Amino acid sequence: MTVFVVPRLRGPIQSSVVVPGSKSLANRALVIAGLLGNVTLSNVPDGDDTVAMCEALGRLGAEVTVRGSTVRIGRPIDRSRPSPVTLDARLAGTTSRFLVALSALIEGETTVTGSHALRRRPMDELTQALVALGARVTPAGEAGRLPLVVSRAQCRGGRLTLSGEVSSQFVTALMLVAPVLEGGLSIDVTGDLVSASYVGLTTRVMAHFGVGVTISGNSISVAQGGYVGRDFAVAPDASSASYPLALVAVHGGAMRIEGLGRSGDQGDFRILEILESFGCSVTRSGDDVTVERNVGEGLRAIDVDMRDCSDLVPTVAVLAAVADGTSRLRGVGFIRNKESDRIGDLARELRVLGCRVDEESDGLTITGGAVHGGVVSTHHDHRLAMAFGVIGSAVDGVMLDDEAVVSKSWPTYWSDMGFTSA
Repeated sequence: MTVFVVPRLRGPIQSSVVVPGSKSLANRALVIAGLLGNVTLSNVPDGDDTVAMCEALGRLGAEVTVRGSTVRIGRPIDRSRPSPVTLDARLAGTTSRFLVALSALIEGETTVTGSHALRRRPMDELTQALVALGARVTPAGEAGRLPLVVSRAQCRGGRLTLSGEVSSQFVTALMLVAPVLEGGLSIDVTGDLVSASYVGLTTRVMAHFGVGVTISGNSISVAQGGYVGRDFAVAPDASSASYPLALVAVHGGAMRIEGLGRSGDQGDFRILEILESFGCSVTRSGDDVTVERNVGEGLRAIDVDMRDCSDLVPTVAVLAAVADGTSRLRGVGFIRNKESDRIGDLARELRVLGCRVDEESDGLTITGGAVHGGVVSTHHDHRLAMAFGVIGSAVDGVMLDDEAVVSKSWPTYWSDMGFTSA
């Protein structure tokens, strides 16, 4: 087996990094731009998720022009298209769920599929919701999972009841198409809405394009009405920023992330608060954010509810693995259905590196201590790969079975972080 040996970085870190734009923001804006046409998006990341979305919009009839990090949607998608088409979402859960909902607006049959790992992820809540609205959704394989064949049929607006305990992406997918549905859409969310911050992000993107969302308790309402064509600048991705910031937390020194202050509406912006809990200091200068830690001062153990910033779990877990004492990461039982089982798989691989990890129903308990090298699997998960890169930067002999999986969100991660193949 060919492995990637994570090279050691010699601290303290003194660096400034530009992280990619937020794929969460970009994909929401791309769906709206695909419905509108005549919209330009800037600072769009070039990861697999947004590439797959752009390609899919093109296959749906939109005129998509990509120049560097700028994406221009000229002609919108063709919602009256009668002929069948297949869309490949690759590994992107967000892209696949948004495309399934978008396909329910289109006359002809659209097959939405993806990689083997993506086809294992649940889709049933979304498919049932679309069927309840009158769309035709037929599984081309296992029920409730991709690939799905979708067409508009008699799809219109109405009122839905949707569980909030599986994925906020289902709620967002329906919200994004709601203004186009006859009569608009109301969603009653049962249970706790996981990753609620992402629904807030959706609300703010929709507001940028002229559509208001009314949220009252667990009810979300979107009136029928058109989006307004406006250009959109994608803010830096707070999730991606967590990895270079974790490097300075591990090694000491200072790390500045350019423009990160513009990302405050992202749930994962909470990484700054979490780093302060570990013992780092955070300062701002305009839109730039700098995190520092004094060399020689250890990281403190923390206890943190990560329900609204669940994509940070791998980053926080590797910091807990080198912190003094026992840390508790909780409120994230639902992340077993991400690109990987981000509780079980993460715990398993951290144990390979010598960490003491107790797997809980809703998170992880991690006792910091001696960490050593080993070959770890990324489980097709970009966030595991980047987090293991952080721990490997400080420990000899950490090897990854698939370093290329970072292409999902940050294709140039290894070189941008100063890693080179050993």
